[in-house]
Amino acid sequence: MERPVLRNDTSGRLTRDGIRIHEPADFAGMNKAGALAAKILDDLAPLVEPGQTTGAIDDFIRNAVEEAGAVSATIGYKGYQHASCISINHVVCHGIPGDKKLKDGDILNVDVTVIVDGWYGDTSRMYVAGKLSRKSERLIQVTHDSLMLGIEAVKPGNTFGDIGHAIQSYVEAQRMSVVRDFCGHGLGRVFHAAPNVLHYGRAGTGPVLEEGMFFTIEPMVNLGRPETKVLADDWTAVTRDKSLSAQFEHSVGVTADGVEIFTLSPGGKFHPTWG
Repeated sequence: MERPVLRNDTSGRLTRDGIRIHEPADFAGMNKAGALAAKILDDLAPLVEPGQTTGAIDDFIRNAVEEAGAVSATIGYKGYQHASCISINHVVCHGIPGDKKLKDGDILNVDVTVIVDGWYGDTSRMYVAGKLSRKSERLIQVTHDSLMLGIEAVKPGNTFGDIGHAIQSYVEAQRMSVVRDFCGHGLGRVFHAAPNVLHYGRAGTGPVLEEGMFFTIEPMVNLGRPETKVLADDWTAVTRDKSLSAQFEHSVGVTADGVEIFTLSPGGKFHPTWG
């Protein structure tokens, strides 16, 4: 697998906060990359069942990226050797695929980033192996809804604090917690760029949203407390209290009057109980 080409994004202009403003034509590139990442997540859904290994799911993703003529952004990134991150149950994010077999009732987040014609498509969603428990179902629903509330706050003139406030206020009203140790990020022709997109905060604070900004929103929500720890592999982040965690992620762009989601599921399968 070819390693991702790390390049400087010189298109558009930078705000005083260092956030790139992309040109209207750049939306097409982001849509193409986002559509491929979303389609791969659609296509892998039948593999998620008890007895399946996370390594086999990652192999499917690696092959799908290659067959599409794209590049995996994660293979070779800071030494990482997989085409996805797969995070099960109390793993918050950056779970490493391997020989672990899924058990009935496991919930898992699969996170994929692809590079298509130099543009990065980054998305993740939740899946369930076997029967979905009531508490897992509620966690997944709250996490999904918090993402969509965050996206609803995206429009020119609003702030990044408005996004975080929309997510945090909703999640905490459901007696769950928002992870603070990880956040969304800018992207485009680079994997990670300004700004850091926090999933908590005060309304009206932070940089002002402008047309042409591209970034991810990817709230991680815990049934218990928000604290996390990273395991000895330097990748896998878990909840400190071993409570269940869930995450959904979309890549979005600010338009003249709102927001465009680049990573919509082509088959309507973004939520594990859909489709």
